[in-house]
Amino acid sequence: MATLTPFSIKDLIPQEECLMVERKRSDLFIGVPKENVLTEKRICITPEAVQTLSTYGHRILIEKGAGEASSYSDLDYSKAGAEITTDTKKVFSCPVIVKVAPPTLEEIKLMAPYTVIWSTLQLKTLTRPYFEALSKKKISAIGFDFIHDENGTYPAVSALSEIAGTASILIASELMTTTNNGKGLLFGNISGVIPTEVVILGAGLVAENAARTAIGMGASVRVFDNSIQKLRRLQNNLPQRISTSTIQEKILLKALMRCDVAIGAIRGKNRAPIVVSDTMVENMKKGAVIIDVSIDTGGCFETSELTTHDNPTFVKNGVIHYGVPNITSRYSRTASMALSNIITPLLLEYTDSGDLDGTVHCESIIKSGIYSYKGLITNRNVAEWFDLDYKDIHLFTF
Repeated sequence: MATLTPFSIKDLIPQEECLMVERKRSDLFIGVPKENVLTEKRICITPEAVQTLSTYGHRILIEKGAGEASSYSDLDYSKAGAEITTDTKKVFSCPVIVKVAPPTLEEIKLMAPYTVIWSTLQLKTLTRPYFEALSKKKISAIGFDFIHDENGTYPAVSALSEIAGTASILIASELMTTTNNGKGLLFGNISGVIPTEVVILGAGLVAENAARTAIGMGASVRVFDNSIQKLRRLQNNLPQRISTSTIQEKILLKALMRCDVAIGAIRGKNRAPIVVSDTMVENMKKGAVIIDVSIDTGGCFETSELTTHDNPTFVKNGVIHYGVPNITSRYSRTASMALSNIITPLLLEYTDSGDLDGTVHCESIIKSGIYSYKGLITNRNVAEWFDLDYKDIHLFTF
């Protein structure tokens, strides 16, 4: 009696093994436009990066004057192998665009369909029509501040956080000078003189670098955060033990009343939580300095307001407030080098995958930064923020 089987004879015949055909490395034609946002002084690709990319056979078209704000001349780029043009439309017609700030609606109009744009995302500055414009032209967008590895490390964010933390202390040091109508205090390291007291809110990378810089300048530092794990990590990473505490109103108020500088470096999922109230600021020393690094997500001081690089400070309750978003743009050349060091290897990895489809198909960390794939929103946070349809990037097959 024949044995019953769910398979036919054809199903049981051995088949050839199907192997994935490896995509060939592609050559990129990268457009680098000049930033048209007044506060944005950085550029993503330095002349050294251009030379590296050119060595691999890629073409780079840079708009005239794009690197001037970071002290890179057109001649520097030309010598490195880039093409220089005064035609903005020609730059945006490149199949790959690399810039710092996300493109404006006018810039998106200049792009060809299916363009791939690399930039930061800066959710707070965007509106729903931006994503609708991407969708209309089926443009793919990679936010390099969203790119992260399996350990949850964000390379671009980490680099910029280091700069922002260090810069916050340097800016506070400037604002305390008599010539800037400050109290005329030096941070410390002067024999026989009590060091300046610094309070830092938060225990992330910004806070860690702010604390390290303040300690190096001789200040007395105290850090507040509600995460014991973050406080422990910060303590282990610093060159010396410092005073740390969870955020308790009575203890925090006492520290703020004594401090000369307060640094806000707390971030929330959407908006930074307000940790310091108006009343608490009123009790601070007259002439004390507040640097709210969290201002681009709302600020963690109730008295904080957005300011600009041209008019960076205002005085409220006798306390000097600094509320400039994008602090790293103040040190544009350093920030540009840091960004370029991260983006250049990612661009080379992108070309090794063949194209965007190859990147999505393989296990590349670049995939984590894709928030628009041919016009479809593939980042859940972006979709929820702007009430857009969400498509999981991992569900695309080729």
